[in-house]
Amino acid sequence: NGEIMKRAYVVAQLASLAVVQSCSETSAAPNVPPAPPPVAAAPLTIVGSIDAQSATVGQRFAYDVATSGLVVANAAGGGVTLGAAFADAPLGLTAVGSRIDGTPTEAGVVFVRVTARNGVGESAELRFPVVVLDSALRAPRAPLTAYAYADASAPFPHHVVNSPQVQNTDNTPVDNAITDAGAALGRVLFYDRRLSVNDRVSCATCHQQQFSFSDTLQRSVGFRGGLTDRHSMALTNTRFYRPARFFRDERAATLEALVLQPISDAIEMGLPADVLVPKLRMAGFYGPLYAAAFGDPAITRDRTARALAQFVRALQSTNARLDSTIGGGVAFTPLEQRGSQLFDLSGCRGCHEAYVAVSDSARNNGLDATTRDAGAGRGRFKSPSLRNVAQRPPYMHDGRFRRLEEVIEFYDHGIEPNVDLDRALRAADGTPRRFQFSATDKQALLAFLRTLTDNRFLTDPRFADPFAARP
Repeated sequence: NGEIMKRAYVVAQLASLAVVQSCSETSAAPNVPPAPPPVAAAPLTIVGSIDAQSATVGQRFAYDVATSGLVVANAAGGGVTLGAAFADAPLGLTAVGSRIDGTPTEAGVVFVRVTARNGVGESAELRFPVVVLDSALRAPRAPLTAYAYADASAPFPHHVVNSPQVQNTDNTPVDNAITDAGAALGRVLFYDRRLSVNDRVSCATCHQQQFSFSDTLQRSVGFRGGLTDRHSMALTNTRFYRPARFFRDERAATLEALVLQPISDAIEMGLPADVLVPKLRMAGFYGPLYAAAFGDPAITRDRTARALAQFVRALQSTNARLDSTIGGGVAFTPLEQRGSQLFDLSGCRGCHEAYVAVSDSARNNGLDATTRDAGAGRGRFKSPSLRNVAQRPPYMHDGRFRRLEEVIEFYDHGIEPNVDLDRALRAADGTPRRFQFSATDKQALLAFLRTLTDNRFLTDPRFADPFAARP
């Protein structure tokens, strides 16, 4: 019995070793990836989107999101219902179930919220805009692409071309030089009221040609009647500004960055940024204009900015009496000549440089002893070109002066001792300069400033409203 038990023990030990060896061999085998966990069913999902829809004031509009071709992925199975609701003021439209219906009562943009629901409580949403257009909108009239804007097509006068100051202040980027077709597109965009949310204002509302592309209101009126924070800047000779920053407070790093900001501004034009391109596509005349400017009809925000910037840079005034005098034409009168000398001797030309008379940088000119508006910092502001200055009152960033005579009086003896007053306007002891112009000197300065008026520019058809009614 003892021997039998001994043999049984040995057999048991060998069996145990066999099991251990088997487990070792299994663990040393090549790695086998574990089975993937079960995949959870995807929730209810809306696939795709709904394009912006166009409606017109006074005309019935009907749209059913259930028959729009929208695809809804419903892993849970069963039926799916679609509902529509307005995310903001409906402009005279109504939403019942999946249908939007009604006759719009005013122009604007209303966003529709679409909700999909299934039988297990899951839901998904998307939104799309309905753009309600003013029934009075029209297409631009010809000619649109026949005008010359590019440097090669509309060359500068020799005295401008040969001016080092002009050459050194040109802020045209290498990738957005002015072209005839690009500026022509920009002109249409500049005057098109479609660029505002309710079709009431355009860029030209605040920048009018007869006022050297400024506004005679102290503060301009926006799309809902609100007032802008500052007086509208004249756009003449915007191309010639060495710092290449824009707005009075220089918050825009380029002209291309500037031109789109008023469009979406809550006071100025109010058009949502994501509606600009769809709205332009609704106007059938834009495709050929974009194709002429950029090679194909695709409408994009970047191309829109570039075209607008080209048109604004094309607003160049070079045909004033000043130009004629410099070019060897009609000479200054004695009073105008005296004004020109005073403009130089008093240092005015140091800030308003070259023949284009554009400021060289943002400056604090001592309008107030205590800064009320920081502007570009420390009460500094960019000022527009003095070209056509006599045609575009009021003056200063807040439009406080209605007459040029008031401006001359201010610089003569009204500069305030602001702590950040520009050095060019300080006397040797640091106090504000007092020029003490005589009555004749003031008349001479006024006479010289009037030689900057360019009547041809103020009526040039290249810059005029292409939407204006035909005679």
